[in-house]
Amino acid sequence: MSQIAYSRHDRVGTIVMGRGPANGIDISFVRDFDAAIEAAERDTDCLVVVVRSNLSGFFSGGGDVNRFRENAPQQNTEMIAFLHETLSKLTQSEKIYIAEIDGHALGGGYEIALACDLRFASTGNYRIGLPEVKLGLFPAAGGTQRLASLIGPARALEFMITGTTVTAEEALQLGLVTRLFTEAELTEQTLAYAKQMASAATPAISKIKRSIYDGFCSQLSVGFAMERRHIATLFASEDVATRLTAFIERKKLSSANR
Repeated sequence: MSQIAYSRHDRVGTIVMGRGPANGIDISFVRDFDAAIEAAERDTDCLVVVVRSNLSGFFSGGGDVNRFRENAPQQNTEMIAFLHETLSKLTQSEKIYIAEIDGHALGGGYEIALACDLRFASTGNYRIGLPEVKLGLFPAAGGTQRLASLIGPARALEFMITGTTVTAEEALQLGLVTRLFTEAELTEQTLAYAKQMASAATPAISKIKRSIYDGFCSQLSVGFAMERRHIATLFASEDVATRLTAFIERKKLSSANR
């Protein structure tokens, strides 16, 4: 049974991620997410899609580190390539995709949000960021390209090479999220915005989106290819294997001490 589901009410679709405990990203997650996007794209009555989580505290915690450690480097590289294809469907779509963030959006989880057109977040005690460098990796699911285009190369570079994570309030100031609401208001406000967007001049809106993205999509494809090439080298390195093992052991120790 899929842990990611698509549904629609009126002209607003919703993709709900629900793979406990943290919407960890592995090949099965990507397959389910891809299927949900395909369902949304086939639904001609849907004009706006909200991507959200139904897990407490997490939009998505990013890549499943246990899977990364268990997989052969080639398997990890193939998963990244599949995730590239899947997230590119959001950019290429004429529908508007809105990420509704009300919990940790880290690594590949924030890269999902980056692939959406807009990012609405709630206040709360959680973090947003791309901390992959701490595992000897980097944001290879489109993160280097999309974040640089969103906030500029220099700020994106500093953000990624330090593995910085920030609060939702800081994310708004940095331009990492589009709008910020209280926890109680987030879903209501996101839905209200989506409904308004769906009832607006949608042919013009889709052309605006296409005009913006088509201008740098060719550059994105080149950047994505470089991401895949560089991440393949890192997945095969001893440094990453050591860091992944250390991360898993720290989590086990932390859980045992609770």
